[in-house]
Amino acid sequence: MRHRRRPIASPLGLTSRLGLSRLLVSSAVLLSGAAGCRSVGTSDARADRAEVKQGAAAAPATRRNVGTDPGGVGNGTPLAPRPGHELAVFAGGCFWGTEDVFRQVPGVTATAVGYTGGQKANPTYEEVCGHGTGHAESVLVEFDPKVVSYDDLLRIFLMNHDPTTPNRQGPDVGSQYRSAIFTFSEGQASAARRAIESEQKRIGRPIVTQVGTIGPFWKAEAYHQQYDEKTGTHSCPLPKGLRAGT
Repeated sequence: MRHRRRPIASPLGLTSRLGLSRLLVSSAVLLSGAAGCRSVGTSDARADRAEVKQGAAAAPATRRNVGTDPGGVGNGTPLAPRPGHELAVFAGGCFWGTEDVFRQVPGVTATAVGYTGGQKANPTYEEVCGHGTGHAESVLVEFDPKVVSYDDLLRIFLMNHDPTTPNRQGPDVGSQYRSAIFTFSEGQASAARRAIESEQKRIGRPIVTQVGTIGPFWKAEAYHQQYDEKTGTHSCPLPKGLRAGT
């Protein structure tokens, strides 16, 4: 089965902002029951990008100037934040929209999308989509803790995807779409577990988000990086969970 990849649902009611063409595309996807991955080189992928642009006419135009090399990211290379900064990694479904959410958060200084949590070195997008590598589509975030705390990022992450559905976000199905937090320290792991417990009480449903130690982070192909910006889409200028004054 096949599906059209889509940005994460808007924290402020993105559906009401999208044009009719985007709504029709989404409906067609759901009715088709399609599931699977597409290569950017296919005509289907090119059509997806055109549809995204058509549906983005009402999206906000303002964007923050955020870097694209968090931690000096590479293909499984060691990660090191800039002085005074910290790193975080989140997986919450399709990494296009998840990245865009974090790029709207003041204090986030750089982001990149990639694959982590699996076993295969140098995985490709197609291999990850084949469910044989164990990797999750993930977003690497570099941030200034003097502006935004790790606890803030955890709250934003949990509130901007569905952490109660294992291996699924909307029509995107597969282990690469699992909800996960990859941590760089025991302090981050403890904070993640506390945030999950708090969010679970708030929503009153079991949360399936995994918490694990970060392993090698494999940067995704160039066309995936900052995909929403390249295609003119925008998840939301102010994600849910963003504190006033942040």
